[in-house]
Amino acid sequence: MTEAADTKPTEESGAVKELIEIVKTVGYALLIALVLRVLLFQPFTIPSASMVPTLLEGDYIIVSKFSYGYSRHSIPFSPPLFEGRILGGKPKRGDIVVFKLPRDGHTDYIKRLIGLPGDRVQVIGGVVYINGKMIPRTPMPSEMEQSDYGFTREVERYRETMDNGRTYVTGDYGPDGEVDNTGVYIVPEGNYFFMGDNRDNSLDSRFPTAVGVGMVPAENLVGKAEIILLSWNKEASLFKPWTWVTDARLNRFFHVLK
Repeated sequence: MTEAADTKPTEESGAVKELIEIVKTVGYALLIALVLRVLLFQPFTIPSASMVPTLLEGDYIIVSKFSYGYSRHSIPFSPPLFEGRILGGKPKRGDIVVFKLPRDGHTDYIKRLIGLPGDRVQVIGGVVYINGKMIPRTPMPSEMEQSDYGFTREVERYRETMDNGRTYVTGDYGPDGEVDNTGVYIVPEGNYFFMGDNRDNSLDSRFPTAVGVGMVPAENLVGKAEIILLSWNKEASLFKPWTWVTDARLNRFFHVLK
């Protein structure tokens, strides 16, 4: 009886210690994940077609948080701990950037950086001009695209090349879209001008803040999109495991973004 009575508390004590170790391990793992997410990399899923053909709906991308330094928007829920940015480099024209939508400070958007502080940006006939100089573009074979409303339409493709050598492909439904002919946008100091690669299907900086993106303060930048890690068609479902294979876009896995 004595041996049994002595053994039980020892077993219970061991179980408690094991539970504490498990809790500590989980806590450490969560802390490491949080630090990595805040300071280094953060994953995002592309939910819309505004960056087609560069990014497709269902792409799972990795964004580097350290490229532009850190602001309060680098931290989950954007707590007002400090203002401005710290420890950061400057974004470059042509970067694909995730940022917080200026009008609410919470919604994540992803677009291509077109205008830097002080730039004058204008669109004429679908062609982008920066400081009075056209971004050269070369026509490519057009493609048929399925719209969200069930019909297909022809999309013109162009390869644009910026003065820093950055090159990428854009889509255009024609030269007479809602914002294919604009006035001159002057990018204020401490702000940036963004456009989607899918030029006629993007509520970007060509639209005022009330309905689109407007000018984006430097503080709102979250990070630079670096790589498409994984990608699935829209038909893929978490609850249909076979679609994880049948709807995977294998040719987009581990694709470095430019």
